[in-house]
Amino acid sequence: MSTRTAEERQREIVRAARTTGSVDVTALAEALGVAKETIRRDLRALEDHGLVRRTHGGAYPVESAGFETTLAFRSTSHVPEKRRIAAAAAELLGDAETVFVDEGFTPRLIAEALPADRPLTVVTASLPVAGARAGTENTSVLLLGGRVRAGTLATVDHWTTKMLAGFVLDLAYIGANGVSREHGLTTPDPAVGEVKAQAIRAARRTVFAGVHTKFGAVSFCRFAGIQALEAIVTSTLLPSAEAHRYSLLGPQVIRV
Repeated sequence: MSTRTAEERQREIVRAARTTGSVDVTALAEALGVAKETIRRDLRALEDHGLVRRTHGGAYPVESAGFETTLAFRSTSHVPEKRRIAAAAAELLGDAETVFVDEGFTPRLIAEALPADRPLTVVTASLPVAGARAGTENTSVLLLGGRVRAGTLATVDHWTTKMLAGFVLDLAYIGANGVSREHGLTTPDPAVGEVKAQAIRAARRTVFAGVHTKFGAVSFCRFAGIQALEAIVTSTLLPSAEAHRYSLLGPQVIRV
């Protein structure tokens, strides 16, 4: 039997979840030498502390002030779901000519899915987004200056927000680390939250696009309420009843 205390065990579970992206009850019970029910109890305690979200048979880490997944990690998780979401989000472009595209892997996929057959100005803080659109015909890319964050390769701080404040944009495609009806859109880093909030202020329309695991998760910095969104684009893995609850707060909810 394991001699670890509950605290040590839970620390190990969080470390494993953050390293691999998710953990499994059966595998954890085996690795830590305890009963599955003990692991389930640990996961409930960790969920109560906002460190993980439980799933059927396991859990995945919640992003927080102290932990954020890198862009490299995001580009390997839920990829087919993210591609479907990005394609559906790009279809909401309408007659927009000036578009903000947020940092992150799903926004980058949106940038790639935007049409190239008409003039479009893409404003972004993300180096990968700028790179994805820079060579596209009919597209003008404006990269916001500032300090580049290593994990996400996107700019932040006053240079970024000051530049954004000078624009009036038709549409903003926004990502978040957590989305909840109670706390709205959240992200771990205050500097990132400032850029997102400024983009929403600058835009006439705002669309949130993100995978089902973001919903119900709450991170450190709140940058917008659900009411600020015109539309939410996610997948059918978000239950329809939950999607309906979000739609009651204002946005159209599209599940693909």
